[in-house]
Amino acid sequence: MSATGLNLARGLATLVSGVLFGLGLSVSTMIQPEVVLSFLHLEDFGLMLVMGGAVCVVLLCYQLAPRLLKRPLLDDHFHAHPSAWNRNTLVGAALFGLGWGLCGVCPGPAIAGLGAGNWSLLWALAGIALGALVQGWQAKL
Repeated sequence: MSATGLNLARGLATLVSGVLFGLGLSVSTMIQPEVVLSFLHLEDFGLMLVMGGAVCVVLLCYQLAPRLLKRPLLDDHFHAHPSAWNRNTLVGAALFGLGWGLCGVCPGPAIAGLGAGNWSLLWALAGIALGALVQGWQAKL
């Protein structure tokens, strides 16, 4: 496959994956901050099933795909995804969790919520973008 064809296939796969992700978020009602906040207040545990199911699917794919396929469909090899826990990771996770807990909005569901016409999520996305900008500036120091 040519480089242009491969880039087109990767772009199409990314688009289809994003649409499926947004559809899943919408069907599971994760795009509604009220539902997320009910979950965080331990009043509604439906989202725990959604998130648990998603974690199981990803875990299976990460474990089984390299064993069943010689190489990924749109790349030449499987990549390792190392993670390093340090102070910055801990602070970032805490800030993300605090923001999520205060407004019930996560970046993916916020973008999907815009697609459903929930324009008030623009405020949350502006805060997310501002936080990412500040983190980028801080990382350069």
